[in-house]
Amino acid sequence: MEILVVAPNLKRRLSGVTATIARLVPVQARRIGIVATGPGLPAGVPHIPLWRAATLPRDRWRVWHARRNTEMLLGLILVHGLRRRYRLLFTSASQRRHTGWTKWLIERMDRVVATSAKGAAYLEREAEVILHGIDTETFAPPADRDTLRARLGLPPGVLVGCYGRIRPSKGTDNFVATMIDLLPTRPRVTAVVMGRAVEKDQPFLADLKARVAAAGLAERILFLPEVTVDRMPDWYGALDLYVAPQRWEGFGLTPLEAMACGVPVVATRTGAFEELLSPESGTLVPPDDVPALAAALAPVLDDPALRDAMARAARIRVDSAFRIEDEAEALISLYRRMLA
Repeated sequence: MEILVVAPNLKRRLSGVTATIARLVPVQARRIGIVATGPGLPAGVPHIPLWRAATLPRDRWRVWHARRNTEMLLGLILVHGLRRRYRLLFTSASQRRHTGWTKWLIERMDRVVATSAKGAAYLEREAEVILHGIDTETFAPPADRDTLRARLGLPPGVLVGCYGRIRPSKGTDNFVATMIDLLPTRPRVTAVVMGRAVEKDQPFLADLKARVAAAGLAERILFLPEVTVDRMPDWYGALDLYVAPQRWEGFGLTPLEAMACGVPVVATRTGAFEELLSPESGTLVPPDDVPALAAALAPVLDDPALRDAMARAARIRVDSAFRIEDEAEALISLYRRMLA
């Protein structure tokens, strides 16, 4: 299939953007000639090397779909420096005022997408809102949760998880503080913190582990290393409850991933979480409010029937409104309009 769209990924380490590209491009490739370029992507993603993206023939227009500042800049270099025939598209997932540099880059894009209505409000230009979706075949409730847990080496009982980057903005410390508060009176509950702390956040992670050890809960609040994107569905599927305690978030895909696996969610009112959760599938609390987080978690941890009802509603919510095929189709429609 002829290459019509190039999706750059100029970052080696796993990030939310990288995970989005890894999931989305293979789905889009069924309907349009799209490839990724750059490092850090799984082998199954349609891909060309960067040098080829910079030397594609000038026989037609193509879309360069950037998601980072570096990728916008490279797109401008390709168009204005190397005279490549790219239409420039940028997806913005952030919910904050942009720096002058980012504004300058965004102003030079042909089209802009925001991943939430709240995010679009921060853009000082017209943007199309296209919410992220989930691959509901890959992210799905497990056939047997107990068997899955045994395979992953996780304990029985009630499992509550908090996944992703470990740093202050993600509120990992609030999750840990809440678990230290709730677990002593709930002997069947185990908490799982899984993700990566970069070098500057290592002291933050070390402090969390020290607090857990001081509380005598090192066997019940587990700190596990980051796993690859393709292994994440199992780690969500093993949970009974997922917590997204962020202080700040651009979009925040992890609640959708959990919900697709039939896992109810308690999240803070940041990012796109208010647009993702329904009252039946999850609970929202203010950011940076440990007592509110504990109050929201306690009844779900204590009531199996409530957890089961929320789990069913979570899967229904994703199936009805957040399928990755819907996101892919909306983007393909935009690509075709840009190429017309």
